[in-house]
Amino acid sequence: MKNQDLRIQERGRESGSAVDSHRAGDYNQRALKSSEKTVYQERALLVGTVEPGFDLRALDPLDELTRLAETAGAVVVDRLVQKRERPDPRTFIGKGKTEELSRRVAASAIDTVIFDNELSSGQIANLAKDIGCKVIDRTELILDIFATHARTYQAKLQVELAQLEYTLPRLSKLGAHITSEQQAGGGAGIGMRGPGEKQIESDRRLARNRIVALRREMKVVEERKRREVSARTVENTTVSLVGYTNAGKSTLMNALTKAGVLVEDKLFSTLDTRTRIWILEGGIKVLLSDTVGFIRNLPHNLVASFHATLEEVAQADLLLHVVDASHPQAAEHIEAVERVLKILDCSDKPILLVFNKVDRFRDPIEREILLHRHPEAIAISARTGDGIGVLTARVAERLTRRLIDVEVEIPQSEGKLLAELSTWSVPVKREYVDSRVRMTLRVPSRALYKLEKFRIESKVNPRPKKRSGPAAE
Repeated sequence: MKNQDLRIQERGRESGSAVDSHRAGDYNQRALKSSEKTVYQERALLVGTVEPGFDLRALDPLDELTRLAETAGAVVVDRLVQKRERPDPRTFIGKGKTEELSRRVAASAIDTVIFDNELSSGQIANLAKDIGCKVIDRTELILDIFATHARTYQAKLQVELAQLEYTLPRLSKLGAHITSEQQAGGGAGIGMRGPGEKQIESDRRLARNRIVALRREMKVVEERKRREVSARTVENTTVSLVGYTNAGKSTLMNALTKAGVLVEDKLFSTLDTRTRIWILEGGIKVLLSDTVGFIRNLPHNLVASFHATLEEVAQADLLLHVVDASHPQAAEHIEAVERVLKILDCSDKPILLVFNKVDRFRDPIEREILLHRHPEAIAISARTGDGIGVLTARVAERLTRRLIDVEVEIPQSEGKLLAELSTWSVPVKREYVDSRVRMTLRVPSRALYKLEKFRIESKVNPRPKKRSGPAAE
């Protein structure tokens, strides 16, 4: 078993795995920045715990973890589910289950054991020692997937920061030794002799310094992103797609805007926000954004790190909450998304619930039951196009409630303003009077300042100026 453990650790070091390197106290930026999948093509055994009254015949508690492991590139060989009221402080699953797990690992030649829970550093170390193979938890697996899928500079920064914040408290004491430069009597000057700095302390210091640098850099990125989004939203009506991962948001965006964004039947295939123009009924132009998918027990470090990416959600006029209606745990997915929106302070925003993938229902009655439970929701299939027209009309109706009708008279010499009107207003009526254009427009309240000096009402009934002094009394 010890030889097997050494082979696994050696393979992890050769692949640049962040998992093994930080556990050995060998901190380095290359390992933590690596986009290589740490469980790629490894034989995995999944472990999860449920409450004693959980009905294993009705729901599969490891279904989502299976999808996550497959997305990371692992080959799921075996699964172990334990009914347990509270976790064991040493191994999370207790002595008996740990022994059973060890036998299964040996019998199936397992490379990695993946827990559907967040484990402490002590529990991971104890389990790895007892069963003789690598152990990772749900959070580390999700971080690994995010690191693999990050493409833009901003996403890579966010993922690295989340990985470091997860790694720092888990740096192993196995690498605690005195650095050669600071060993007693090793040529150090006066005041430098002594026990020196242990390697684990050096590792932690390097990690903390990198976290400070990343946070500083992320602050700059967030400010720039906030300015970019604010500049767009001042003049444009914006709609954001939110929802559980793999709910079909990217497919829906393609159906609505012909954007041609990546569509994969994988979790977290989209990490970077994409924004496209969506033309609604009546010629209303809005900016539609596709955002990163949420998930149950999304690591808090990731939620905090991805604040900049989710800036479109924070400033959107309307959120389309896309739900995979065919999923047996659709209700739990809705609750998970609502929890994340609450963390982002977006739960009070106007939200339209959209049930996607209704074409997968075998019985039409299931669709009717779903809509009866959520009468304000819309049922669609982004893949077949069913219900897309209804969705577009409903969004147009929701957004036009927020528009204000104004009458303006703009000189034709204002060519730039006349040209950009169609991007952030809806023309209702237009006529030409001499060298001026008289129009009735529907515009968002935040863009009224651009038309203030051209409004007809302000000319016919100018606002009375405030009078001061004795004459005003």
